[in-house]
Amino acid sequence: MEKLDFLPQEKVIWGRQVLSDAMASLARYGIEKPIVFSVGPLNDLRRAFVEPYVKDAVGEFLDLPPHVPDFAVRLGMQACEESGARSIIALGGGSVLDAAKAVSHFHQVKHGSFLPIVALPTTLSGSEFSHYFGVTETLSSVKFKRSYAVREIAPKLVVIDPELIRGTPRVLLLSSAIKGIDHAVEGMRLVGADHPHAIMAASGVRRFLDVLNMWPAEIVTETALEANLVSLDDLLQLQLAAWQSYFFPASVVYGLSHRIGHILGGTFGVPHSLTSCMTLGPVISACAAFYGEKLRIFNDAATGREAANLLSGDVQTTVKRLGLPSRLREVEFDRGNLSKVRDLLIENYPREVADLGGDTEQKLASLLDGIW
Repeated sequence: MEKLDFLPQEKVIWGRQVLSDAMASLARYGIEKPIVFSVGPLNDLRRAFVEPYVKDAVGEFLDLPPHVPDFAVRLGMQACEESGARSIIALGGGSVLDAAKAVSHFHQVKHGSFLPIVALPTTLSGSEFSHYFGVTETLSSVKFKRSYAVREIAPKLVVIDPELIRGTPRVLLLSSAIKGIDHAVEGMRLVGADHPHAIMAASGVRRFLDVLNMWPAEIVTETALEANLVSLDDLLQLQLAAWQSYFFPASVVYGLSHRIGHILGGTFGVPHSLTSCMTLGPVISACAAFYGEKLRIFNDAATGREAANLLSGDVQTTVKRLGLPSRLREVEFDRGNLSKVRDLLIENYPREVADLGGDTEQKLASLLDGIW
């Protein structure tokens, strides 16, 4: 039996030059007394597109390290309480958005009400469309990124404008696009090829690859825009691809590439945006039997394992052409930690590890060694 679950997301606004008007109209969407969650490198963007238009903002919270450590969530909660915030504007990538979601959730636990979120995403992972978030627990001997799924914290309003990503560092922007593709592919894990996720995901991946495969090498986005090598419309296409790849997150459950990424990031500090660059292609091939014919949705000329291998090859070729890291050794990950990654995966994510088929421990060890 297939099913489709919807999140209580009220509005998505997209297009070129929509950001300032959307910020000036927040009261229309029930957003009052917001606090701005962001990070220091986005100060110029915040000052240009948020501060001049949001007249009732009560402050800002910028101390948001990667991977959403628990202490940052506590400080973010404290900032909301002290400022009297009644909503959150989250300007940033997945870590900023996850922090806003976490604070909204724990605000409800402590005070009985969620803080509605306005998402202004500066990367392409698609976190702004989901109810998932992770918090890295730092108090035990081994740090661990705990996953949550809370329907009510899905951002109430999402604004998509190329201005949000034109200044995003090249590696962060392009690697987050691979994370977006990861959402599309692993979203197929427990749904069929006729599911709306599959149809939207196939469109999202094509849209991603069409733009990424013509992306200029090495130079930063702003320089590419000035040289007319890419356009603001290309940036918007990437943003729409991220949305299509993550269109029905409440109806899907993600798999081994995501789980390896959580361990690499939360426990070992590998940048979250980079993990899918190293894990997705190999995981697609390793789990081909589990996915069966479903991956044909991304290449209808192929069948079964051939479809998986073609998709894996497309992802890995794109990663390498863009100059992104494709192996853990390229980010100076200690090979000696692979056994710890394996043990944490087996302990915490046995269902996703089982996607490898029989003899899972050996297959998992081989997979991780190949990713290194």
